[in-house]
Amino acid sequence: MTEPKSARLALEDGTIFHGTSFGASDALKKSVGEVVFNTAQTGYQESLTDPSYSGQILVMTATQIGNYGICPEDVESDGPQVAGFVIREKSQVASNSRSTQELGPWLADHGIPAIEGIDTRALVRILRTSGALRGVISLDGSVSDQQLVQIACDSPEMAGQNLAEQASCQSNEPWRETLGDWRPQLGQVNPIQGSGHTRVLAIDCGGKRNIYRHLADLGCEVIRVGPDVTVEEIRAAGVDGLFISNGPGDPAAVKGLIETLSAVAGELPTFGICLGHQLLALALGAKTWKLPFGHRGANQPVSDLLRDRVEITSQNHGFCVDRESLLEAGCEVTHIHLNDQTVAGFRHLEKPIFAVQFHPEASPGPHESSHLFREFVGLMDQSKAGSV
Repeated sequence: MTEPKSARLALEDGTIFHGTSFGASDALKKSVGEVVFNTAQTGYQESLTDPSYSGQILVMTATQIGNYGICPEDVESDGPQVAGFVIREKSQVASNSRSTQELGPWLADHGIPAIEGIDTRALVRILRTSGALRGVISLDGSVSDQQLVQIACDSPEMAGQNLAEQASCQSNEPWRETLGDWRPQLGQVNPIQGSGHTRVLAIDCGGKRNIYRHLADLGCEVIRVGPDVTVEEIRAAGVDGLFISNGPGDPAAVKGLIETLSAVAGELPTFGICLGHQLLALALGAKTWKLPFGHRGANQPVSDLLRDRVEITSQNHGFCVDRESLLEAGCEVTHIHLNDQTVAGFRHLEKPIFAVQFHPEASPGPHESSHLFREFVGLMDQSKAGSV
């Protein structure tokens, strides 16, 4: 039996955690990133493959991870997107008829360092007190603790990083896959279809697959383009609506796309999720700011002010839209995060633009907000009928 390799997680504040490696096995490998935590009790592979985690070391607060292995149908991109992975305990059993591989070997195949056996509760307490910190995972025993801390301190901060372009899709092929067997029934025998042929131009900044599945499931033809799309290309696309996806990094750093969205604002029905929410707000003249430790989990309560109800949502973001600047930009707040009263959604008062900070596609998480995709299709239908 192979002896497990020791590994360390060093934080920029000088804290060192010792554990065991279960991912990439290169003894000289080091991985740096912003250390963040996710409170979901399930969905580790969806989180690992979410491009919004690019440049981050992900900590799961659930006690045991890996018990259902890796199921290719459930991933949100071509592979793991995180810089590193930190857990309390890796399950010794991967029990799922759909699983094709265990978590550790899968991470190793993709070169992702992972560490188990550390006190994740203590780590999360540090992050909640100090805010998200830069860190480094290392398997190299020849490097001192002090050197690792310095490596973490020398790594780039998330603020100011434009990561959307490198996280965007590499193919402009139309998206065809629907929700299929994973379609939530919720009393519905059939999904609500868009009326006629509805075409959506999706600006992909690192979009999750389940977002596009939801749109395709509602009868939309989804055409994905990168964040470098031009104003002329958007106007020439001949689409019925514009969608801006989630993604990693600082929204204020994606300057080119912000200028593009500002130029076309109001020309098409527009819907944004997560980073897309922030980019649309910036394009309309609002401001964004960095949360101390972000919102990452599948049980985040949000107040829907328009429908006078509370929804439990899936979230993954470290930046937020400033409320006062949003109001000054001619928008109204439509959703509020109940844990800290931050903005979780808005719509423009005159232009057909709306966006939410959370993930209505869930994956993982509750499906209470999936109606937003139908509202987007309805907005496009109204626009085609000339009533918007």
